[in-house]
Amino acid sequence: MPSLIDYSPAALRSLLRPPPSDERRAKQSGAAAGAGGALGLFKMFKLLPVLTTGCKVAAMLGRHNNHRALLADHAPTVTLFGHRRGRLSLAIHEDTRAPPAFLIELPMLAPALHREMATGTVRLALESDTRGGAAARRRRRPLLEEYVWAVYCNGRKAGYAIRRKDASDDERHVLRLLRGVSMGAGVLPPPPDDRAGARATATATATPAACPDGELTYMRARVERVVGSNDSQAFYMINPDDASGNTARGGDCAPELSVFFVRNK
Repeated sequence: MPSLIDYSPAALRSLLRPPPSDERRAKQSGAAAGAGGALGLFKMFKLLPVLTTGCKVAAMLGRHNNHRALLADHAPTVTLFGHRRGRLSLAIHEDTRAPPAFLIELPMLAPALHREMATGTVRLALESDTRGGAAARRRRRPLLEEYVWAVYCNGRKAGYAIRRKDASDDERHVLRLLRGVSMGAGVLPPPPDDRAGARATATATATPAACPDGELTYMRARVERVVGSNDSQAFYMINPDDASGNTARGGDCAPELSVFFVRNK
């Protein structure tokens, strides 16, 4: 399928950053070729603190105050989370202690996104088509308050999604555990009701490995917001090593993550 970026409106192209230098691109290509698909996912998380349980989130990250010097306090936060084999949700926060400013369930499964991460570049593009007459344009709401979005990942259409006004029980569970987290990646325990159901299923089947995986995975990062117009915005993941002036070496280069929002006029 033709790339969305190649054939997108000028508003979307204006949000794209200049391409990285030839040297950095060569390093990333060499790393991706030698590492394999699964390793690419863990490279992305290598720059972020990895947490294994929700109980350790606040205690561990609360001591790493040095991140405050690297990232602006007003930088938004993007979170991708969901069940290991289920659909992923995308949340954008201005303040992680407040409800998300934007929340949507993506029409793609977690394993599919992990495969895209292994390629070295992940570009999520959400496109809203609200074209109408002059009266409709005058009543147009803020971009992130649009409801219906076509979702693309690395130029391939994944499907459609509807912005949520209220979080589901599982989403509230994850966002509550991550309330004090500014960045990180890892695994969270399922809600109590899900744990009880999983134990009952495992007891009945006597094959725990065959039971649905109730654990929740997440990745949260601080992002830089770029506003092209009232109809286009982009969010770019902030690399802590770049912010501190350190240069990644060879295989340590992390995939680039960006999220684009475009509204057709």
